[in-house]
Amino acid sequence: MFVVDAWKRSGYFRVGGIMLAVLLAIAVLQPWLSQLALQNPDVSPMSMGTFEPYADPSLRHPAGTDKLGRDMLALLFLGIRVSMLIALIAGCTATGIGISLGFIAGYKGGWIDAVLRTGTDMVLVIPSLPLLIALAAYLPTISIPVMSLLLAAFAWPFTTRIIRSQVLTLKQRPFVDLARTSDQGDMSIIFLEIMPNLLPFLGVSVAVGMSSAMLAEIGLQLIGLGPASINTLGLMVQQSVQSGVLAIGKWWILFAPVSCLIAFFVALNLINIGLESAFNPRLRSVTGD
Repeated sequence: MFVVDAWKRSGYFRVGGIMLAVLLAIAVLQPWLSQLALQNPDVSPMSMGTFEPYADPSLRHPAGTDKLGRDMLALLFLGIRVSMLIALIAGCTATGIGISLGFIAGYKGGWIDAVLRTGTDMVLVIPSLPLLIALAAYLPTISIPVMSLLLAAFAWPFTTRIIRSQVLTLKQRPFVDLARTSDQGDMSIIFLEIMPNLLPFLGVSVAVGMSSAMLAEIGLQLIGLGPASINTLGLMVQQSVQSGVLAIGKWWILFAPVSCLIAFFVALNLINIGLESAFNPRLRSVTGD
């Protein structure tokens, strides 16, 4: 399993994996953690006026409260859960689309490759943020699945290009030629011969897709076009900036979601570096890992 190999070979991967595992644990345990922070099972993290607005950090509210009287720690747990869910759905969806198109283009070749390559290049040159802004403004309501699919719609070309280039190389290898002479079908060759060699690239693609989705979601929230009903880390940053928390000395309200976003991006980048250094001998000699 490439994850086990990367864990053994790369310290970057281990550190990034531990950081991401902690964030995933918070996301999974969010309902319990939020209620623990609120100390009241009947109160929702999104309920307004529950506590004193702009309360300083204390034992009762370790991260303080926002202008609406909501406990910031409970909101932070909820934001981590929702943001990671959106990023995971978008990253996996974009990777799935990219894998499918990349394998078809690289393995089939010919006019199919030309058409898919042209389509991929067109999506790459189209500025995605203006289109996301237009779609977000047009849709009456945006749920978590809809937001995830919107973000995935512009994140798949990266995976498509990587998988296509790797398939073009691997399909010329002797073990693939041997599989063809053994009368193995195309699907058997793809899944049994080529796919196992691409698993590290798929891990990188998912991580990049998650990072891209998170950045796009933050961008939409900062310009006020993200869904206000979905408490993401991006929404928390937008509300903090809009409220002018730095001007009134309540910097920790902005620091909490920003620090979580930084941890998320650092974790994914370390995983990317770890995968590449573990399975790329030339990069391993540079990083010294």
